[in-house]
Amino acid sequence: MNFAFDDDTEDMREAVERFARRDLAEPPPDGAFDPAGFRRRWQLAGKQGVVGSVVPERYGGSGLNAVTAAAVMEALGYGCPDTGFAFSVAAHLFAAVMPIAEFGTEEQKRRWLPALCSGERIAAHGITEPDAGSDTLSLRTRAVRDGDCYVLDGTKAFTTNAPVADVFVVQAATAPGGGFFGLTAFVVEADTPGLSVGPPYDKVGLRGSPTADVRLDGCVVPANAVLGAEGAGASVFAGSMKWERTCLFAAYLGAMRRVLESTVAYAGQREQFGVPIGGFQAVSHRVVDMTLAVESARLLLYRAAWGLARGSEDEVAPALAKLAVSEAAVRVGLDAVQLRGALGVLSGEAETLLRDALPSRIFSGTNEIQKNNIARALGLGDSRRGTRR
Repeated sequence: MNFAFDDDTEDMREAVERFARRDLAEPPPDGAFDPAGFRRRWQLAGKQGVVGSVVPERYGGSGLNAVTAAAVMEALGYGCPDTGFAFSVAAHLFAAVMPIAEFGTEEQKRRWLPALCSGERIAAHGITEPDAGSDTLSLRTRAVRDGDCYVLDGTKAFTTNAPVADVFVVQAATAPGGGFFGLTAFVVEADTPGLSVGPPYDKVGLRGSPTADVRLDGCVVPANAVLGAEGAGASVFAGSMKWERTCLFAAYLGAMRRVLESTVAYAGQREQFGVPIGGFQAVSHRVVDMTLAVESARLLLYRAAWGLARGSEDEVAPALAKLAVSEAAVRVGLDAVQLRGALGVLSGEAETLLRDALPSRIFSGTNEIQKNNIARALGLGDSRRGTRR
């Protein structure tokens, strides 16, 4: 067991941290989303190699393994105060770009990946629908074959990066009611007739990440837009989730570490009754609990990344990592607010972490779904039907 990064990973982590502090220091937006400012920062992240880090070098990426990619995302989350921006980068890379890299044809890879890795283009993954969140096999978006094309109709909800995306990976039902083999993934350009994007959501957290509905109304795409093969959509989605549930959540590790450090500094400086509040056991023990939560989550996440880097098909480790990091982020946010007292409810990094952490228990599969999946992997049966064995 070796818990240290190799020299190359450590150098890359430090470089991304410096870059984020220097060039991504803008706080999360308080008002209307600024597409121009977002794209400017995106292009900088592209030049740094962040938005295509795990894509093979021959397609414009950096060819990093999952452990190094997680270290890069942790550094981005630590150095960038706008966790929403880091979330958008991770959603682009792990939920949309990696499916193309892993399931795309050679033609699709060469067509899409270089611009998606350089920061020239932004990708989004459309799967969630108003009536299909955790139940991904019940999508209402349809794709009907028409000669050499498919016609897509339906609505996607909560689509990260939709307002700025140039490319969408869209999941649709080609065999309604067909279960695991009834879904198909498509690569769709944003300017395709019939595809339209709604206004950005006004969200409680992750405000720096633009999210919106996507409508497909008679959207015609060529047959070569199919990603993988017809009926392989569920496999494409499952592959992206292994990356997302592991490496995306590393950005939260960075954000938690940043807030934990500032909380320790605050507890050492803030005085009450003539002494720093860090000397009070109620405060010091809470800080220790925060540290325990962060370090425990970090170990589970890098264990999952280690397995992913070695080609593991284990679905439990990413699920455990997602659970641990998301629950820790909410807890650390709450504790950071509490320890700052009245200052904690003012705008600042403590309350921002808490707001940004709340969605983490929902996206990438709710924490309840993760527990169901882990329980089934442990042989506890299908908890949806209450069966045992």
